[in-house]
Amino acid sequence: MVYRAHNPSPLLMAVPNVSEGRDATTVQAISTALADDSQVRLLDVHSDADHHRSVYTLAGPPGALSGALLRGAAEAAARIDVVHDCDAPTLRGEHPHVGALDVAPVVYLDESLRGAACAEALVLADRIGHELSVPVFLYGELACGRTRAQLRSGGIARLAQRIAAGELRPDFGPPHMHPTAGATLVGARAPLVAFNLQLASPATVADARRIASLIREDGAEGVPGVRAIGVQLGGDIAQVSMNVERPCETPLALIVERVRALAPVAGGELVGLAPRCAFADFPDDVPLPGFDPSARLIEQVLGLDPR
Repeated sequence: MVYRAHNPSPLLMAVPNVSEGRDATTVQAISTALADDSQVRLLDVHSDADHHRSVYTLAGPPGALSGALLRGAAEAAARIDVVHDCDAPTLRGEHPHVGALDVAPVVYLDESLRGAACAEALVLADRIGHELSVPVFLYGELACGRTRAQLRSGGIARLAQRIAAGELRPDFGPPHMHPTAGATLVGARAPLVAFNLQLASPATVADARRIASLIREDGAEGVPGVRAIGVQLGGDIAQVSMNVERPCETPLALIVERVRALAPVAGGELVGLAPRCAFADFPDDVPLPGFDPSARLIEQVLGLDPR
């Protein structure tokens, strides 16, 4: 899908994820740092205590956006210590991660802005590496398709070992982990949808993990463009947590259908914003608490018209 904005200025988005979803003071401090520029809009903040993660969505022009992300990265590095918790994974939540600012993708909404997004991401990676002394690894189309999962495999301790052994070398920054902030993954991409499905009782986390292994793209019943993990939330709730990388080709209704064939579904959750096409024919009987199209659909929030 290609979009035309009411505002003719080039516009990029970014979706930085930080490894803090419980301390409201830290979450707010990072929000303030990200929004400290009149050219940048902070569109959404989604914090999750079980995942121990906050996902920020912002939009701005090239140049200003990387500056905002750097300020957010600096605040995260100053406040979040992921390294000393690496031996006690439950302290840092259910979501895989390798850094305080764990991942920072720059998002292009129009194919004509792909180059601008890649350039903005590279500027950001260079500044995080050299100004904050946090090692940065590129992923996705900036790194010949290398995935976040490949870099996160084994967690922070394993990534540190791989760096020390010479198996991996950061693309930017020092050749070692930051003493508290770990590492950051930077990429450029088209919009994806972060989407969770809560399974209904008596489904367990083992069921969620089995379903995730089946429906992820390389699984036995793989859905194109889907990355999935199974996690346990508070109160013994089982969740299938997903990134849907091609939401216009693989709408969320299809994913609900595939999961429902394997276990009952209690409800869904959108993390951040999504393009309208992701919700084509979405079933009315799947609750989406807190979902407001005017605040959660990219086209409505940014005033974009599909061409």
